[in-house]
Amino acid sequence: MGTDTQTITLSEPPKTGSLYLKAALGAVPLPLVSARKTEIPDRAVQWSGVRVDAEHLAAYCRATGLRFGDHLPLTYPFVLTFPMVMQMLVARDFPFPAVGAVHAENLIERTREISMSEPLDIRAHVENLREHPKGLLVDAVSEIQVGRELVWRQVSTFLHQQKTSLSGGPKPEPKPEQVPPPPLRTLRVDQGMIHRYAAASGDRNPIHMSGLSAKAFGFPRSIAHGMWSAAATLGVVEGRVPAKTGYAVKFGKPILLPAKVNVYADRTAQGWDLSLKHPKKGYPHLTATLR
Repeated sequence: MGTDTQTITLSEPPKTGSLYLKAALGAVPLPLVSARKTEIPDRAVQWSGVRVDAEHLAAYCRATGLRFGDHLPLTYPFVLTFPMVMQMLVARDFPFPAVGAVHAENLIERTREISMSEPLDIRAHVENLREHPKGLLVDAVSEIQVGRELVWRQVSTFLHQQKTSLSGGPKPEPKPEQVPPPPLRTLRVDQGMIHRYAAASGDRNPIHMSGLSAKAFGFPRSIAHGMWSAAATLGVVEGRVPAKTGYAVKFGKPILLPAKVNVYADRTAQGWDLSLKHPKKGYPHLTATLR
């Protein structure tokens, strides 16, 4: 971010319903409207003095299975930052349309626990546009400060699927499917639970909301949010998450609804290795480390 960065200051979070409408319209090419830029616009969104709403936090905890208490769950600030990131992704001068973009990876770094009563200053920007064999990747960076102290930082990596100069190379050999070992826990997730998460998170992407709207984007059925699975996985070790921690998540094959998934958690010298796997075929929906 340079000295010429355009900063958009908010007094309330953007309404995600209107952002998704804008995203849908943004996917339609319009005559006489300036084409998409090849670089990310130098722009940031900030929202200061944010107060966490206890009912909103409780709804998030019910949808993810995380504990409701005075301290914010590690993944909860994602839902505060999400509408701000969306506002940047749906802009007409962004390099690609937001509709159909896939959340590929997520990294959260927290320096300490955050109390529900603390006022939060949030700032978000998008950077690092790069090619990938499956399309274009960007990083949405969100930072939360309490006063001058940086308490929470996140990098969300999104993939827009298209042909690039890296496309068409040799594909890796598919790993043989194998029945996974017995899980630490089994989670069941259905459309009702994902609707509750969509309401709490503001993420009403059509791929999550119904089988019909998911089919329009090439999915056989609606799918669970990646950040729902990241939060639900964290639930198995929640009492053991240190105050200062890093949570790195890679999303694998989507969870088609309704589903039953196996949760694994292995203690390591550095922290935890976590995963969510398909109960019959053993492929990962999510792999993560907590350090």
